[in-house]
Amino acid sequence: MAKGTHEYQDDPRNASILININGELFPREEAKISVFDSGFILGDGVWEGIRLHHGKLAFIDQHMRRIYDGAKALDMDIGISKTELVERIMATCHANNMHDGVHIRLMITRGIKATPYQDPRVTISAATIVIIAEHKTPLIREGFKGVSLMTTHVRRGYPDVQDPKLNTHSKLNCIFACIQAAKSQVDEALMLDPHGFVATCNSTHFFIIRKGEVWTSSGDFCLDGITRRNVINLCKQNDIPVFERNFTLSDVYGADEAFVTGTFAGLTPVLEVDGRLIGEPEENPLLTRLQRLYLEMIEC
Repeated sequence: MAKGTHEYQDDPRNASILININGELFPREEAKISVFDSGFILGDGVWEGIRLHHGKLAFIDQHMRRIYDGAKALDMDIGISKTELVERIMATCHANNMHDGVHIRLMITRGIKATPYQDPRVTISAATIVIIAEHKTPLIREGFKGVSLMTTHVRRGYPDVQDPKLNTHSKLNCIFACIQAAKSQVDEALMLDPHGFVATCNSTHFFIIRKGEVWTSSGDFCLDGITRRNVINLCKQNDIPVFERNFTLSDVYGADEAFVTGTFAGLTPVLEVDGRLIGEPEENPLLTRLQRLYLEMIEC
């Protein structure tokens, strides 16, 4: 049975990690926030998933830009500078003696409320900043050839309903899509936009390859993922034709290769979509090249 695109190897060191809450370190079992916190009550906050690779926070400038832009869109004051926040993330990693193979979840909420109510004006504290760094590497199952996807009925919506470009704690549509994928025993759900074009997956971004060209969605109805954007840039830098465009499921089913991207696992091949095998299994020449180029980019 599939377990999703974020399946990871268990690491006993994670039982004793220190978690950073508002600049103070707590053992895992003692790390707590208030039941009046905006994130708990309403999902009012922004977050990032970040990799620590060989002692370096991969693409950290892009992550900081996105989370501060998201906070500004929510009219939320993070309360510390980007430099201070990066220093706090690194201090958390150092306190846990972490150097490589680390996934960091940075979560920032509006703060504690005087009463359970949505109005930001009843917030009575500074923003809550939580940093959870774990030893976490992708688990590659024996015989793994790629992930399986299914198309969910849950659509990515218009920005006047909930802007899909914001990486907020409010992810209910993605959770519904994830549940449907799990019930269907596939790894992840492929989500369409309101017009029926392919948009993204519930927790990763989706690409296809047709006749040597790399296609991904127009980006109008998905988060501008850090790995997604870096793959697009890699294609441009290496003379690989790449297009952000509208395309349909018929284009997907007839693709030569397909893959998903994300901070956690990088570039992962897609084996099948809605029961249709994509291309020739185990033959992903352009994807293999892109994976190599991406690893080289991280090392820079």
